Amino acid sequence: MTKVVIDKEFFELFPEAQISTLTIHGIDNHVDETDDPYFAKLLHEGSEESKKFISNEVFRENDVIDQWRQAFRQFKTKKGARCSIEALLKRVSQGHEFSPINPLVDIYNSVSLKYGVPCGGENINAFDGDMHLGEAKGGEGFKPLGATEDSPALPGEIIYYDNSGAICRCLNWREAQRTMLTEDTTDSVLVVEAINEEQAKRASAAIEELKELTEKYFKVDGKIEHLTKNHPETEQL
Repeated sequence: MTKVVIDKEFFELFPEAQISTLTIHGIDNHVDETDDPYFAKLLHEGSEESKKFISNEVFRENDVIDQWRQAFRQFKTKKGARCSIEALLKRVSQGHEFSPINPLVDIYNSVSLKYGVPCGGENINAFDGDMHLGEAKGGEGFKPLGATEDSPALPGEIIYYDNSGAICRCLNWREAQRTMLTEDTTDSVLVVEAINEEQAKRASAAIEELKELTEKYFKVDGKIEHLTKNHPETEQL
């Protein structure tokens, strides 16, 4: 039985946090190039919508950026680590277009942009036990995309982890090769994070759109759960 579990240490740092999950099974995530225009359009529309979150010419002073930078100051991070939504919005601010990667990643990136919230996804079948979100002891193994050497978590860092090591470092900064979404992924849990009430409203809308888009494209049924300090774990994934 595999679940998502939010450890109490996370809620001690972020008592208003809401972690929204969407579980989907039996998908075909292989790239079909005939669908590239559809995903390019989704990503473009998400990028256009995201511009409302970066209206201030000073990038770091936009609310979405500032709130997450303040959040990252509350725990140990790897030097230069930034929230995933900041990385996406930075590309938009620099005029970059997003190219399709694979269906699941394209869908969650488009939604992340549209709602100004961090979104991610993991391959459930690669988990070793439950996926936790909590404080690292230090030394949890982690190999990010493109790396050949281990880059273990730091003591006091907020990470997603399972019995085999870190799944995502610095809350939502980088995902591990071991559990990342690939074309061969058939079962996934998608995650949208919020650390305050205003973000939670956008995250709730985002996870609903994720469900709608994934169900429509993959022709499967998804299951949403919202995790808070009063409801810190999902049912079986």
